[in-house]
Amino acid sequence: MFGYDEKMETYKQKLAQVLAETGALFFEKDLVLKDGRPTPYFVNMAMFKTGRLSLELGSFFAGMMMARGLADNTDIILGPSYKGSTIALAAAISLWQEYGRDMLFEYDRKEAKTHGEGSVAGSIFVNRTFFDGCRIFIVDDVATSMGTKYELLQKVEQHALELGIHYRVTGIGIGVDREQVTAVYDKNGKVIPGERGNDAIQDFVEKSGVPVYAVATIREIVEFLYREKVPVLVNGQKRAIDEQTKSVFDSYLEVYGSSR
Repeated sequence: MFGYDEKMETYKQKLAQVLAETGALFFEKDLVLKDGRPTPYFVNMAMFKTGRLSLELGSFFAGMMMARGLADNTDIILGPSYKGSTIALAAAISLWQEYGRDMLFEYDRKEAKTHGEGSVAGSIFVNRTFFDGCRIFIVDDVATSMGTKYELLQKVEQHALELGIHYRVTGIGIGVDREQVTAVYDKNGKVIPGERGNDAIQDFVEKSGVPVYAVATIREIVEFLYREKVPVLVNGQKRAIDEQTKSVFDSYLEVYGSSR
């Protein structure tokens, strides 16, 4: 069942509140996604750009990992460059500060380094944390086409082959799940309004065998903010989400929302 749960975990509530506080979540008319479809809201995780907010974001991921038992099955937190790398670091710090879990963190280079300390191994991964039997949990801000996640899995596989080690990717954690299917295009490459594509996350899980976890879903976040009357940026003004804004949001997910 979708919607707001009154027993919603504290880390989810805090994420919703910070998204509202920073304006990272906002509602506005005539917004358009990169794929060409309209959207009544947008989530900009780049608003987590101060030391406090970065640590807050890490805390949300750490809270999710602990609540779902993921920390018990993780040796290395891996974040794809560039945004994911800061999340991996922040999550590792939060796990230590809040839960006493001292965990390795890792991130990749865009290209393998061939000089200095990189000249010996030429590693695509900066901290060289991989070891035989390691369990890796990947973190990133969002998930759209999942293209970068496929690429990262390929990098991990290649690096493990080079090292001659075994490993396991235990999951992928994202900040906010938009719970949205992909766009459908006509023969001229124009998006077809109202048409439903595939669920990119579900497709990814089926193809890769790697589960995907979200700190919170967009439905959970909006329902919480709506019920608690938390001020959110709506058409340029900070105010509680009104009935009309909520109705437009619900209608949007009825058309483009996933069934997960």
